[in-house]
Amino acid sequence: MGAGMRAARHYTLALFDALAAAGYDAPERVPRLPIVNPPLWELGHVAWFGEWFVLREASGSHPGEALGNSLLARGDDWFDSNTVPHRARWTLDLPAPGALKTYCREVQDRMLDRLAREQDLDDALYPYRLALAHEDMHGEASLYTLQTLGAAPPAALAPIGQDLLPAAVTPAQSGDGTDAAAGDIAFDGGVFLLGGDQARGFVFDNERRAAPCRVAPFAIAADLVSNADYLEFMRCGGYQNARYWSEAGRAWLMGQERSAPRYWRRDGDGGGWHELRFGRRSALDPAEPVRHVSLHEAEAYCSWAGRRLPLETEWEYAAAAGRPEFRWGRLWEWSASPFLPYEGFGADRYREYSQPWFGTRQVLRGASFATPARLRSPRFRNFFTPGRDDIFSGFRTCAP
Repeated sequence: MGAGMRAARHYTLALFDALAAAGYDAPERVPRLPIVNPPLWELGHVAWFGEWFVLREASGSHPGEALGNSLLARGDDWFDSNTVPHRARWTLDLPAPGALKTYCREVQDRMLDRLAREQDLDDALYPYRLALAHEDMHGEASLYTLQTLGAAPPAALAPIGQDLLPAAVTPAQSGDGTDAAAGDIAFDGGVFLLGGDQARGFVFDNERRAAPCRVAPFAIAADLVSNADYLEFMRCGGYQNARYWSEAGRAWLMGQERSAPRYWRRDGDGGGWHELRFGRRSALDPAEPVRHVSLHEAEAYCSWAGRRLPLETEWEYAAAAGRPEFRWGRLWEWSASPFLPYEGFGADRYREYSQPWFGTRQVLRGASFATPARLRSPRFRNFFTPGRDDIFSGFRTCAP
């Protein structure tokens, strides 16, 4: 775990340096957008989170539940996301970048020193695993910010967007897939264990409690919807025909004035398309999965195509079956399931991770090319509001 913590912190600092190189090293230089945080605040928050749960042995995420004081005199006032509203993060009198980098390194050195003395027990390692997962997720969010602001990622990440395959997965308890219609994999359905393994390792609270789940027979696309597929939807008037869109989707569409995915741009002659990736023009590859689409766009495509989005239980069942045809891990995939607790849910020490968002977010499954391997799991539940299209999101479809 120590090696993973070092790698994550190195990555965090490299991402900050990339944003700083683009001119976003101070909050006042960062656009006030609801989908980004000032990078300087992000840098301090990631280190503070590890200090809170590991070094200060916090029993929860509320003020007063940690031991002692932050290494920074005003660390709790600056970097506690529960008490510092998003809009206030642009107006804080934060330390200079050099001082925050020193804080990041000091916190990690102390965490690693403490880790070396811990017993190899899940309870003892829980805060370290939580802090590492938190930093990994913020690393991917920083890449969203780089994409949103049109800034280049760290050189070590180039070329970004390569096709990464997921780590090995565990076979399902029942149900074998068979080829159905072209591009689909049919599953007979059955019972499988939904949720994370409770016996060992790290499990997010929203994956508990693991319980048997019955899935009806279904057929799911082996791959994500491609740029070529989505372009056909657009050519058929997909964005103009209101009947393809839900009421919420139509409201979102009117507010966005959108007629293509977020980062698609027409070529100079008006006859084709390219896309912007981290501020640079990139040829639109027809075979690549369409990316940066919202839930509303995914649902509209399904309505046009006579298909549907998979339930998260169907997605997990298919991914856990281990069929090589079922490719996942390049983009987060929208599901048809709202983000709700599993039966028997109980919040962990980081109480604000899941519970406040139940019923207001939609589940995405899988991983993206920017997700560290240690976070890739067929059971991981990501969740965002339906209108988010700045994330590395795509979708696959199911037979109706």
